[in-house]
Amino acid sequence: MGFIKNYSSVLWLLGGIIAGSIAGLILGSRVTVIQPVGDIFLNLLFTAIIPLVFFAISNAIAQVDAGRKLGRILGTMSLVFLSTLLIAAFLTIVCVWIFPIHQQVILSHDAGDISNPGNVGQQLTRLLTVDEFYTLLSRKNMLPFIIFSVIVGFAAMRAGAAGAGFRNFLYSGNEVMKQVLHLIMKAGPIGLGAYFACQVGTLGPKLFGTYAHSMAIYYGFGIVYFLVGFSGYAFIAGGVRGVKLFWKNNIIPTLTAVGTGSSIATIPANLEAAPRMGVPNDISSVVIPLGATLHKDGSSISSIVKMAVVFGMYGKGFDNPQTIMLALGVTVIASIVEGGIPNGGYVGELLVMSVYGFPVEALPPLMIIGTLVDPLATILNATGDNVAAMLTTRFMKGHLQTE
Repeated sequence: MGFIKNYSSVLWLLGGIIAGSIAGLILGSRVTVIQPVGDIFLNLLFTAIIPLVFFAISNAIAQVDAGRKLGRILGTMSLVFLSTLLIAAFLTIVCVWIFPIHQQVILSHDAGDISNPGNVGQQLTRLLTVDEFYTLLSRKNMLPFIIFSVIVGFAAMRAGAAGAGFRNFLYSGNEVMKQVLHLIMKAGPIGLGAYFACQVGTLGPKLFGTYAHSMAIYYGFGIVYFLVGFSGYAFIAGGVRGVKLFWKNNIIPTLTAVGTGSSIATIPANLEAAPRMGVPNDISSVVIPLGATLHKDGSSISSIVKMAVVFGMYGKGFDNPQTIMLALGVTVIASIVEGGIPNGGYVGELLVMSVYGFPVEALPPLMIIGTLVDPLATILNATGDNVAAMLTTRFMKGHLQTE
């Protein structure tokens, strides 16, 4: 019962998608009469995302004590987080090249021109900035908006006592917008069900082939990364002994991640397991709590799979070097941003749409994939923090702590 309760939102979403698929198969194109239901849900989600991202990011930074120094632990930890995220993303890209997601379903040709985006300087300017404040409030400019939110957060932090009122405003706004998103997502099963019914009704059962292929890639590569990749990291941290320590003590965190469906809820199990893995308390007490929100190897893998799927659906090639470099950058940003926001995967998906110029119809496929990969993604996100703590210990102290 506890498992069902923790995954109730995912199960309801899947239930809505399945019901919508059945309706689409039975009714065919006639099911498009309910398309406004899906459109209303997406519009509500789009309008809530911008203020949610602003308050979540600005508040998180504004509440940091300006007098604290990052220190050596945070610096080493950041490099470890970034390295594993990029390794996971790049290896997923290689996997997608080997097992390409075929262009079976062309949803629309109304996608951004990502093949000829101009010179590098022009592309960076468009990607990172806008020339009018009001354009920041468009979902099409998510990355400039995130950068602006970060700047506001730092400014509020640096303002000290004079900025106390504004920091309280950011905190309250963050709490309110969390509840707004929770309320909207209660309509998720109906909204996504209606959308999926229309897609199946108009495109037919061939739509399932693309999703099945993407799931096979994610779960196949994700399991290999969990077993082989994490073993490799543990070996770097402590040789054969490190591998044994990691797997011997990683069982309870893994089961906790599966049972709770939450990286945050796995923190206590990780903190208990880390000392047995050779990680001293001064490192685990910093790396594991921060890793729960900032370190998302599972989300990194799913970001690449989602991009490959939508590129295929819109007839775009996912093999251009410039596209790949941008994908790696988007993956890192999305993985970090997702951690502090409820249903944060949807923010990452909006960022993908914004950067590559895909239309609104691209969001539901991204959301559906994110829902389907959630169990394994949670395992990778949560237990990856333990192996990151082991690596941080190795690079800071030269070896794992002896028992």
